[in-house]
Amino acid sequence: MPTEYLKKAPRHSRSDASETRDIVRGILDDIEARGDAAALEYAAKFDRYEGELVLSSEAIEAAAAKVPEKLQRDIEFAHDNVRKFAEAQRATVADFEVEVVPGLIAGQKAIPVHAAGCYVPGGRYSHIASAIMTVTTAKVAGCSNIVACSPPRPDVGINPAIVYAAHVCGADQILAMGGVQGVAAMTFGLFGLPKANILVGPGNQFVAEAKRMLFGRVGIDMIAGPTDSLILADASADPMIVATDLVGQAEHGYNSPVWLVTDDRALAEEVMRLVPLLIDDLPEVNRDNATAAWRDYAEVIVCADREDMAATSDAYAPEHLTVQAADLDWWLGRLTCYGSLFLGEETTVAFGDKASGTNHVLPTSGAASYTGGLSVHKYMKIVTWQRATREGSRPVAEATARIARLEGMEGHARTADIRLRKYFPGENFDLSAEG
Repeated sequence: MPTEYLKKAPRHSRSDASETRDIVRGILDDIEARGDAAALEYAAKFDRYEGELVLSSEAIEAAAAKVPEKLQRDIEFAHDNVRKFAEAQRATVADFEVEVVPGLIAGQKAIPVHAAGCYVPGGRYSHIASAIMTVTTAKVAGCSNIVACSPPRPDVGINPAIVYAAHVCGADQILAMGGVQGVAAMTFGLFGLPKANILVGPGNQFVAEAKRMLFGRVGIDMIAGPTDSLILADASADPMIVATDLVGQAEHGYNSPVWLVTDDRALAEEVMRLVPLLIDDLPEVNRDNATAAWRDYAEVIVCADREDMAATSDAYAPEHLTVQAADLDWWLGRLTCYGSLFLGEETTVAFGDKASGTNHVLPTSGAASYTGGLSVHKYMKIVTWQRATREGSRPVAEATARIARLEGMEGHARTADIRLRKYFPGENFDLSAEG
């Protein structure tokens, strides 16, 4: 049976790249040229906020006092889970040394970057969990300075729960500034902040474009587009849970794709019946986002069998991939392209988004075909070193001289020659490139 689309997306997620690029370039150039003053002007224009920018300890304490105790405990629970998982990730990167040839020792060392800039969205939704995901991983990696930056609300400031989460997770400074101006402030070290070595965290198309333009001057986690999610489901899946999970991800935004891939037509048709009903029951903003996402970007695909389903999923390389099907171990072993994988009905993307411990800053728009999501490793430089005895350097110098001459790099060759003459006087070496 060939693959069949019961619902085909009429649109694909793409921002107006040229217009966005021009706007962002102009803002970045202006802020770099004029510094704090320009950033303040853009903050007044876009954030419509003129309060405290780098929050004092008193402001942080005041924000914490506004967060209900139950929510504080939830934030601390999520932070603890993310920290535990990040610590386990950190333990997978070890410093080591190996004797490559007798007398020549080479090694690896993992060094965290000094300053991390963590962007936490606060526009349509206040992404408390993004503060947990980005700041916690930077802290576990060992960054010595962490700035959390989030858009303030006019005359209000940053959502108190975001402030509390960033503080609990280890942010050294919290900057009340959004959009391109917030990203620029962290990059250029404005308002007394250290210049960021890496920028992480999700954001809108302007934040994503700013990170794209700044990449190279600073590191970034990834260039993120609209969030996307795919569910693999067979006849054993509960259609109501499948439909609810699709809707739960479609509410992210009008251009957030959700996909259902199944080998059971009856399940597909029931899910398609349920989704509009579930969307209609959402609050207005969520309903409008999910309606547009389902109408314009969602797809429902019926495949011949589970192998065809897995191949289809790998081709899409979704940010979030859920499996609600029999034989979960088979799927875990077979699937190769996803940002984060959720196996079985008992877990869901929202768990990973908020509190289960894995990171929710993940590759979108098919980037999962070549990269994973945010982890402690993103904040770390894996560097190498070597040392040698004079005897240990001998065979390496001989090979280096000959290879360099074959390449036409005589200066390189002579750095090997001089050592051989010094360390082994009176010996003759065949250092020519010819056989």
